[in-house]
Amino acid sequence: MSDKTKAMKEELFYSKKSVYEVRGESEIKAAYDFADGYAKFLDSSKTEREAVKAGIEILIAHGFSEYHLGDSVAAGDKRYYNNRGKSLIAFVIGSEPLENGIRISAAHVDSPRIDLKQHSLYEDTGFGYLKTHYYGGIRKYQWATIPLALHGTIVKKNGESVDVKIGDEPGDPVFCITDLLPHLSKDQSGKPLDSAFSGEGLNVLVGSRPYSTEDDPYKTNDPDERVKLAVMKYLNDKYGVTENDLISSELCVVPADKTRDIGFDRAMLGGYGHDDRVCSYPILMATAEAENPEKTVMCIFADKEEIGSEGNTGMQSSNLTDVISEISKCLGADETLVRLHSLCLSADVAAGHDPLYADVFERMNSAMCGCGVTLVKFTGSRGKGGSNDASAETVYKVRKIFDDAGVVWQTAELGKVDQGGGGTVAMYISKENIDTIDLGVPVLSMHAPFEIISKVDLYEAYLAHKAFNK
Repeated sequence: MSDKTKAMKEELFYSKKSVYEVRGESEIKAAYDFADGYAKFLDSSKTEREAVKAGIEILIAHGFSEYHLGDSVAAGDKRYYNNRGKSLIAFVIGSEPLENGIRISAAHVDSPRIDLKQHSLYEDTGFGYLKTHYYGGIRKYQWATIPLALHGTIVKKNGESVDVKIGDEPGDPVFCITDLLPHLSKDQSGKPLDSAFSGEGLNVLVGSRPYSTEDDPYKTNDPDERVKLAVMKYLNDKYGVTENDLISSELCVVPADKTRDIGFDRAMLGGYGHDDRVCSYPILMATAEAENPEKTVMCIFADKEEIGSEGNTGMQSSNLTDVISEISKCLGADETLVRLHSLCLSADVAAGHDPLYADVFERMNSAMCGCGVTLVKFTGSRGKGGSNDASAETVYKVRKIFDDAGVVWQTAELGKVDQGGGGTVAMYISKENIDTIDLGVPVLSMHAPFEIISKVDLYEAYLAHKAFNK
């Protein structure tokens, strides 16, 4: 092939490049350093409440102050709006008129997990268990025989709120969902993967020692629920709660493991909740570091995405439009024009191409780990059902921003046509007449208790949102 032909191919063909081909050693080091901060955020943010709390701490450290609906704002103000402790909006008012539009980055901070039922604690043949109801799209078998931690919030009878976190610190006990031994699993092994474990059977082992004292020694023939009593005595001593208080609680079990480097080269990160905190952390940092932007910039930590973005903390609520409306009113802008001229990056993860399961991916349109942040024009399933499907003009706007800033990015869709599918918050934001497109980090083993991402993809996401905010 002649040099002229090679040059023509380079000019005319699309080429997906690895970040390692494009970035120098100092930039790679910066990516790995950024990942260290992210790992700390991820370990402290195993629930949406914890992510909001950690996010607010970062924002305050960068000079942000709390905003309430109706507060006055002015150019240069750095504010955050805490919605019930479970979702968060942070913004920096730009120097341009608000009617020129807002640059919005939206991620979700809830992840698939296993919630406790309101009446959860029971005893059976000498074991104490917690009954559960799983949250989001989990593969049930992945949650058995792994160490689990208990996280959440209990509002007691007197109105006092207490936070629970057991299983993550050195010396903490952990909890577990048991599984059958292979010697007795003939019937289970013959079932389809999605039915071998039942949702009702995902009960968590939390104790086995009966309650006893010197004046009330345990007798094996006692009919009392002494193991359950011992568990409740522990919770009462530590948190001052009774079983009735568990009715007004939000408790869940999440993986007890910490985020860890993957591989001899430490180029990847494994941990719980990359979906979608691997996108929420870059948008948070890009917004926190925004200084005197021309356009107003905003980032959103949304709740409930894994169950359809419902409720008053999900993206189907009026929370975003309420904030935009109040800011517009304060600055004398027409909120309809503000939304019309705004642009949003729906920051949600992409399905990373896994060569061990290559048959479900369409290679030309797959997100490759290590090839940068991923622009996703549409999600959905089958015939793009449940998708935002961004316009060509919107793709161009974002493409130009990234190219001008030298961001390493790629495009992808969610696997082969008719293989499955999924959605993001993009369709709910675009319904507000805001141009929206998905942008995210490729993830391996998505929705598993231990997901994997590339550190350089994480950093390119951060650089992408920094460029977007300028």
